[in-house]
Amino acid sequence: MQQRLTDLGYWNGTPDGQYGGLTSQAVMALQKAAGLGRDGVFGPSTRAALKAGVRPVSRIGGTGIEVDKARQLLLVVRGGAVTMILNTSTGSGQPYESKGIQYTATTPAGSYTVFRSVDHLDKGPLGDLWRPRYFNGGIAVHGAASVPGYPASHGCARVTNAAMDMIWATDTMPIGSRVVVY
Repeated sequence: MQQRLTDLGYWNGTPDGQYGGLTSQAVMALQKAAGLGRDGVFGPSTRAALKAGVRPVSRIGGTGIEVDKARQLLLVVRGGAVTMILNTSTGSGQPYESKGIQYTATTPAGSYTVFRSVDHLDKGPLGDLWRPRYFNGGIAVHGAASVPGYPASHGCARVTNAAMDMIWATDTMPIGSRVVVY
């Protein structure tokens, strides 16, 4: 199962035969791509989606990162093809307050460029961001301890800390790279 996920582009680290957190995240990404319930459990419907080879395609083409808010997926795109699929959690749509000002937790749609990266824990006013790659003001793709199957952030695109470490190790989102949010 882990190898098939990897073959389809669902990142789950190195297949090791253990159903751990990374595998659960990859299964959740598959469930999202297939329009299934998002629980990270490899049940019959998820098994059928894996067997069928369900995987998203790029809507934008080219090279960069796509954040699909409707499906809560982060897609790595190279030469118009999706090469990697990650579970993500974007803006929750819920109200929050920061420094006495009311906001709504949204991840704005648009085309952006990575303009800043921080290679350590970045302690922000709304929480800790692991190795963030900023693309829209204070909004970044960053690692987090919690990446649920639903929108839960203040506006950033959360991925697991391990996925963020992989993004850094492979230079998947260098300064100047494109990020398209839709």
